[in-house]
Amino acid sequence: MNTIGIEFKDVEKSFVKDDGSRQIILDKVNFTIPAGKTTVIAGGSGTGKSVTLKLILALLRADGGQIFVGGEDITMARGRKLKELRTRFGVLFQGAALFDSMSVFDNVALPLRERTKKTEADIKAQVLSSLEQLELLGHENKFPAQLSGGMKKRAGLARALQLKPEIMLFDEPTTGLDPVMTQEIYQLFARTQEQVGYTSIIVSHDIPKIFNLADQVIVLHKGVVDVFPSPEAIQWSQKPHIREFVKTTMGEIYQSHLVEQ
Repeated sequence: MNTIGIEFKDVEKSFVKDDGSRQIILDKVNFTIPAGKTTVIAGGSGTGKSVTLKLILALLRADGGQIFVGGEDITMARGRKLKELRTRFGVLFQGAALFDSMSVFDNVALPLRERTKKTEADIKAQVLSSLEQLELLGHENKFPAQLSGGMKKRAGLARALQLKPEIMLFDEPTTGLDPVMTQEIYQLFARTQEQVGYTSIIVSHDIPKIFNLADQVIVLHKGVVDVFPSPEAIQWSQKPHIREFVKTTMGEIYQSHLVEQ
């Protein structure tokens, strides 16, 4: 089994700003994301967290370097090959991205109807099983506008899991939720990842709470990355920008295993 889920090799990405200057997002960065584990990508606003997710999905193209997904370079993939590689992913967007005009059931069933040849009976059985697992059974005929914020997130997660992805990408998954609901969603992520065993990559501003889920943390800063084998390890870095990050986001000595899961 490949223990590396995703690998960045000398990846470069920059954008041209309004004044004509170039903003470097990633400057020949190298890192690996272990398969079956949870990696949290952190950093200040505008450091490239969401850009990194889009590069992994090839929604944006790197200016240079290679990005390997399960050993295959997605930066070179086009057409059918790219579509095939993207089937390995599930994505939960910031706002869950549910279709307002479709019921919860139809939202969750959508990838099965579009990407598989399953019968409607089989689709119904799978969707209802997923909704039961995520405590949404009984709400399948509701529309997104009738759901709470937490229920929308769960419905979005259910849809993302229908094709049994190897890799799940979460982009600011708790935005707009209150602290209690945020904690419930984190617990849901932890349970689901343990049950399914997918590789999880989470971009979040909710630090240090999100670190409770992390097996690895990647911090982005001015085009470079620092990789830490645990949230606790960040605190021992002597780099000035990491020390400033710790001071502003983590506060007192942080130990993730002591925080209630």
